[in-house]
Amino acid sequence: MGTKNPSSVAHPWHGVEQSKKFPSEVVVFVEVIPTDVMKYEIDKDSGLLKIDRPQRFSNYCPAPYGFLPKTYSGDKVASFSKAATKGDGDPLDFCVITERPIVHGNILLKARPIGGIRIIDKGEADDKLLGVLDGDGAYYNTASIEDLPGSILDRLKHYFMTYKLAPGETKNPVKIEEIYGQKEAISIIEASVLDYREYIGY
Repeated sequence: MGTKNPSSVAHPWHGVEQSKKFPSEVVVFVEVIPTDVMKYEIDKDSGLLKIDRPQRFSNYCPAPYGFLPKTYSGDKVASFSKAATKGDGDPLDFCVITERPIVHGNILLKARPIGGIRIIDKGEADDKLLGVLDGDGAYYNTASIEDLPGSILDRLKHYFMTYKLAPGETKNPVKIEEIYGQKEAISIIEASVLDYREYIGY
């Protein structure tokens, strides 16, 4: 009596609507925050967060990190790269820049895309889009990745270049192909929506 069926909870990847201002404003599902000692990611079947692995050694993600619902990294996203043979088959990754601490994941927020880091992981496109939290007091004037303090971008690049490496390893499966600005980020988001529609069959 008056109780909602638990199955009515939206799946973070497939059941969450994007912003009405999409793609200049996006809804992000946050999986990992900077204080997490575990790397969490969405379980594609259930929509629940699962432990992917402990964060490697002292390597912590420097910004809240998750993905854009109803996107997919497939052939259209990979076509922006000179080196990728295909997309990584996941929703489009997104890092959120904010002055305010976000104390837990498994949340939705709105952000404004400002650019991205084109990462190739074992030949697959694994772009990391960057954006500014909606209404953030410190970064509200940040229009593109060029406006970010260099130290923030350096930390993000270092994280993604080392987050799969163990000490002593010399062969890194990850490389940064390119840093790009807002215009290309928007184009990649639009491509990821087309990839998603093709992936799910409509």
